[in-house]
Amino acid sequence: MNYDDILFLKGDEIVTLFKNRDLEILQAVKSAYQIHAQGDSSLPHSNFLRFPNNEKDRIIALPAYLGGEVNTAGIKWIASFPDNLSLGMERASATLILNSAQTGHPQAIMESSVISAKRTAASAAIAAQTIAAQDLRGKQTLTTLGLIGTGLINFETVRFLLATCPEIETLLIYDLSRERAEQFQHKCQQLSNIKSEGLEIVIVEDSNTIFQNASIISFATTATKPHIFDISTCRPGTIILHISLRDLSPEIILSADNIVDDVDHVCRAQTSIHLAEQKTGNRNFIRCTLGDILNGITPPRQDSNKITIFSPFGLGVLDLALGQLAYKLAAKHNQGTIIKSFLPVSWLEREECIVS
Repeated sequence: MNYDDILFLKGDEIVTLFKNRDLEILQAVKSAYQIHAQGDSSLPHSNFLRFPNNEKDRIIALPAYLGGEVNTAGIKWIASFPDNLSLGMERASATLILNSAQTGHPQAIMESSVISAKRTAASAAIAAQTIAAQDLRGKQTLTTLGLIGTGLINFETVRFLLATCPEIETLLIYDLSRERAEQFQHKCQQLSNIKSEGLEIVIVEDSNTIFQNASIISFATTATKPHIFDISTCRPGTIILHISLRDLSPEIILSADNIVDDVDHVCRAQTSIHLAEQKTGNRNFIRCTLGDILNGITPPRQDSNKITIFSPFGLGVLDLALGQLAYKLAAKHNQGTIIKSFLPVSWLEREECIVS
C-alpha cells in the first residue's frame, strides 16, 4: 500500500480473519494491558454523546495510542442503542480508524463491533484466568460459569473463558427475556460441540440461582443503574466479571476485592465503581489494575475467600491492538478493499482557477 492508500474492512471480513484465532486475540489483549500499565500509551477519556430526554442511547468516542509492537493511534466510534434488540437488530455498531504513529495518516477504516465484543470478552477471560490461577494452586476448581445477560458480549465471554478456563463444565444462564435466553443457549450449544467433552447449559429463573452455584459470574446487561443489592449467597472466592459496569450497588463494590482496567477511566460515567467513589470520597477500595497483575507488580488475590470483582471500563488501546491484528491479517490473506489515493494531492500541486 502507498502512503495515501487506506484499507477498508467490513465486519464479515473481520469475522473471517479472526476465526479460530482466539489464542492470538487473547495474547494481543494481554500484551495491550501490559504495555498500557508500563506507561507506553496515551489514553484520553472517552467522550459520551447522549441525546436529550434519552438515558439509554449513546455514541462513544474512544481515542488512543498504544506503543510497543503495536505502535498505532486511532479512534473507535461506537453506538449503543438497546432498543435495537426489539427491532431484530444488534444493540451496538462501531467504526475503528487506525492512524500511522509516524505520519498521522489514516491507514485503515474497519467495522468494529466485532473487535469491540472480542476485546471486551477476551479481557474478562484474561482477568478470570489470572485471578483463578492463584486459586487453582489451592485446588479451588472453577467448574460453573454464571451468565447474567444473554447478548453478544456474554457469548464471546463464554468462547474465551472456555479457552482460558477449560475446567468449566456448566453454564447457568439468566436473562429477563426467556426468548433471548433460549437463543443464547442454542448458540452456546454450538460452542459445546466444539469442546469435545461438551457442556451442561441450563437456563435458570433468577439471578440468585447463579449467585448460589457459580464460581465465575459474568454481568453483560444494558442496565443503566444498579439493580443488584445483595450477593450474600455467593460462594466464597467467587469471581465476578462486571463487564456492564452498572449492575452492582456501591455497597457490594465496597465489600469486595476490586480490580479494574484503568482507575481514572472506570471512576466516571456513573459506573458502580464511580458511585462507590462518590459514596466514600476516595478510591482506596480499588486494589489494583489487571495490567499491574499481568506485569507481576501486584498479586492476583489477597484473600482467596473474598469475592473479587473485575470492572473493565473498556480501553481504546485494546481496540487498537485487535485492529492492528486485523490489519496485519488482512494484508497477509489479501482481505478487505484498498481505496487508492484516499488523501488529496498536496495543495501546492493543485491547479487553481480564479472565478471572476
